[in-house]
Amino acid sequence: MEKLKVLVVDTDIEIRLGIKYILKNFNVDFPFMQEPYYFDVIEASTGHEAIAQIDKFTPDIILLDSALEGIDGIEVLKYLKKKNIGSKEVMITSNASLDLAVEATRHGANDFLTKPFTPQELQSSMTTIAKNLFLQRVTKKMTEAGKEVRFQFLSVLSHELKAPINALLGYLEMMQQRSFGNNLEDYEHILERSVTRVKGMRHLIMDLLDMTRIEFCEKKRTLKNTNIIDVVNNSIDTLNPFAIQKDVKIILHTTDPIYIKADSCELNMIFNNLISNAVKYNKDGGQVDVWISKKDELVKIKVTDTGIGMTEEESAKLFNEFVRIKNSKTKNINGSGLGLSILKKITDLYDGDVYVHSTPDVGTTFEVKLQDYTNKQ
Repeated sequence: MEKLKVLVVDTDIEIRLGIKYILKNFNVDFPFMQEPYYFDVIEASTGHEAIAQIDKFTPDIILLDSALEGIDGIEVLKYLKKKNIGSKEVMITSNASLDLAVEATRHGANDFLTKPFTPQELQSSMTTIAKNLFLQRVTKKMTEAGKEVRFQFLSVLSHELKAPINALLGYLEMMQQRSFGNNLEDYEHILERSVTRVKGMRHLIMDLLDMTRIEFCEKKRTLKNTNIIDVVNNSIDTLNPFAIQKDVKIILHTTDPIYIKADSCELNMIFNNLISNAVKYNKDGGQVDVWISKKDELVKIKVTDTGIGMTEEESAKLFNEFVRIKNSKTKNINGSGLGLSILKKITDLYDGDVYVHSTPDVGTTFEVKLQDYTNKQ
């Protein structure tokens, strides 16, 4: 039985005891795991105590109150980021705000819980964090171990692909058996569902390939002087058929050449993720606006849509691996949950950052900042 060490840092003893009680007999299990994860809970009531426990026990997961006496939650996050122990952090807050979410995310927070939270909300967050930890460890071991670890990674992939493949097989058998007669038009809805499933699998595979390239093939990067406007125009041309289907207009507001020393494939991944999401989560008849500017050695990219938008809590979770926003508006939208985590990894390669500003039912704006390496060796 494998246990994850969980450090609960909160000034309220009832919160600490409540979390300990909820996690006492709770475990996280997936078909591709050899054995489930259980949780061993450690407590701290202040920032100073938290740092002492971190140095002593090296926890796997930290549930961290934002309002602590002495050293607050953000300072503890900064300490963890500097120490780089590989833990996952969940920020607990009484007053969730966009400013806090942005600051906490920048310093390493992986998820948020707003007081008062339910046992189901805590368990859901722990499930996501535990899955990410498992995948992170498997990915790390792939460079150190052999066939056994690679088999585990393939098990993860097969698990993610199993449901759409089974659905596709069912649709094809219905057509083969002429379940709705011999008129091809009567199978239109099945064909549409089949195409949707195939597209979802293709997106997952392409995203996994992109992530593998970023994680393990950085030495193959080709940095050269690149006109970023050419790259974004290529991305728009690729995504326009998808946009036309939704009657969404993509407008590039920058036309003059802007050069940056970069890998064109990485830039293409950035724009494909930003623009495809802006179209995917837009409203029919909506619009996507793209701006690009450069000042000194800083390139700024801004992509705005008129789509369904997100809450502050949803926005704060976006850049974690295999995280998708699930609600009534997104239930019919396919995605791998990897695209924005890939985007974040690429911006990190350029000493950059990515920000998101969103309002439900109004739209979303992503801002990406990249450092130009033209004048650097």
